[in-house]
Amino acid sequence: MAPEGTEAARVQNYHCTVCSCNKTGLGDMIAEVLVALVLGAVIYVLLLKSRREVLKTEDGWWGMGVPPETEEDDSIHPFKVETSSEEIEDLYRRMDHTRSFPSLEDSQFNYGFNSTYLQKIVSYWRNEFDWKKQVEKLNRYPHFKTKIEGIDVHYVHVRPPNLPEGTSGVPLLMVHGWPGSFYEFYGMLPLLTEPDNPDDFAFEVICPSIPGYGFSEAPHKKGFDSVCAARVFHKLMKRLGFTQFYAHGGDWGWLITTNMAQLEPKTVKGLHVNFAPPSKPGLSMIMSLLLGRRFPKLFGFMEHDLKRIFPFMQKVMVESLRESGYMHIQATKPDTAGRGLNDSPVGLAAYILEKFSTWTNPEFRNLEDGGLERNFSLDDLLTNVMIYWTTGSIISSMRFYKENFSKGLNQKHEQIPVYVPTGFASFPNELMHTPKLWVKQKYRKLKSFSPMARGGHFAAMEEPQLMAEDIQNFIKKLEKRKKK
Repeated sequence: MAPEGTEAARVQNYHCTVCSCNKTGLGDMIAEVLVALVLGAVIYVLLLKSRREVLKTEDGWWGMGVPPETEEDDSIHPFKVETSSEEIEDLYRRMDHTRSFPSLEDSQFNYGFNSTYLQKIVSYWRNEFDWKKQVEKLNRYPHFKTKIEGIDVHYVHVRPPNLPEGTSGVPLLMVHGWPGSFYEFYGMLPLLTEPDNPDDFAFEVICPSIPGYGFSEAPHKKGFDSVCAARVFHKLMKRLGFTQFYAHGGDWGWLITTNMAQLEPKTVKGLHVNFAPPSKPGLSMIMSLLLGRRFPKLFGFMEHDLKRIFPFMQKVMVESLRESGYMHIQATKPDTAGRGLNDSPVGLAAYILEKFSTWTNPEFRNLEDGGLERNFSLDDLLTNVMIYWTTGSIISSMRFYKENFSKGLNQKHEQIPVYVPTGFASFPNELMHTPKLWVKQKYRKLKSFSPMARGGHFAAMEEPQLMAEDIQNFIKKLEKRKKK
């Protein structure tokens, strides 16, 4: 060691100090790196946990009384839609005794279903509509029933007729909404199961009726919501032997199939929807509402997005209020209004068909005939009404709103993103417009977003060709099959 006070000692002390500082700095740096790594690991685990989080559910029992101690009968039975002269005579008697009430002058469909045009509908229904012929059309495809969680579940099951021996179709579950039915998909079935293009997939299509709708038995207990329906349909598909399948839905079918993807993401290979209202506003959605009109490209907004969203209060809030009165009734006291609809075929038709007018195009409110026959035939519209009438299912279908909304607006399935590959068909006149940015907030693996040329809320029935093509294109992307 150098003598104290010498130049050598000062240099030595300096180097010691530097060395000490370097050691201290290096230690701090290592500590910071370790903290960063730990925080990164925690964040990664949390993100991984969030990503892997699936929706939980428990088996239910919706039959009358208590569940039996023995195992449920899982047999599948062929089902055939039937009618009788007595059923038709009762319908005619009720129609003949309906009490009309005049609409206001120059009111078109702005007050609801126009009374003058309703009389035309009733006259056609009473004198020209052939229910027996439509029953034959319904039975064109195979129907079945099977008991799940205590109630009979109805479904249509259509296999591709022209497949080579030893091959099978691509399984596709399609779920309807309200006030629709499985019949909404009848125009799509031949397009999906017997495609003209040899490069297209041939699908094996399963179209169930939501319990409480049409020919599916109504739950006998409170609480049957979209998650319960999703669980029941998973059991149905397993019973049919499918370990994996694709799913499509609109209206309630959107939520049910979304819940199916959340419950079993490895079972649902891909999800295709044409309705996806945001469950709750995230930061990106809020920022897009605040700044999207001024900086549309920043949020990926197209001209149609701006037209449908802004001004927000008028285009979204006010318009939603104008078209959601039915929802408030059905989400609170469905049995009260439903009792009258279940008793009057004319009232039921007015209630259902008004939705097929305004939800197809909001501008149809200003037409004397509601534009109904511009996109649908009266035979198809009345067939859907007859499914509700002959099964007496309007009340139980309306209860589905009560069961879903009575549990609040922050249910677990609303908090969980969907990581199943998703395709979205954006029809220009959909009841609630959802830009791509908003769809991606919920569906994190959005593989296709298709702005459609035309169509509204009942797109599967209104534009079956467009819908079938979009489903084909979406699944081709997932299956890596190129279009030629």
